[in-house]
Amino acid sequence: MQNPIPSPRRSDDVRPMPRLVPPLPRRTPLVGPVCPHCAHPSCRVRRAQRLPRLGGHRSEFAREHAQAAAIQARHRHLIVYYGEATQSFWAVTPAGLLEAANADALLLALWPHNAPFMPPALAVETGTPVPA
Repeated sequence: MQNPIPSPRRSDDVRPMPRLVPPLPRRTPLVGPVCPHCAHPSCRVRRAQRLPRLGGHRSEFAREHAQAAAIQARHRHLIVYYGEATQSFWAVTPAGLLEAANADALLLALWPHNAPFMPPALAVETGTPVPA
């Protein structure tokens, strides 16, 4: 008895199975090694590898570099930049180097450095008692 060898099926082929709930939508197969428009960090790094450097930055991370430049403009006494390799924001402060996952976390970390420095002697002099 000879049985014919079945032809191989594609990876995105759906085997009909009886279901009580409707099936989930099928994902289209990837054209290349990365998603064309997603925000996954690994996909962004792979897309950026094929892009040229313009002024030392890759256009994939243009929004993050613009955010870092805006934060740098507001905090002129600090150095703020976006690291493409780590995909995080960095700030050089008098206390040391700060790393933040996003711009909001960086602004929160920079909050203590935002207020101007007041020497302890002046802080004591300005604390006049309030009459009761």
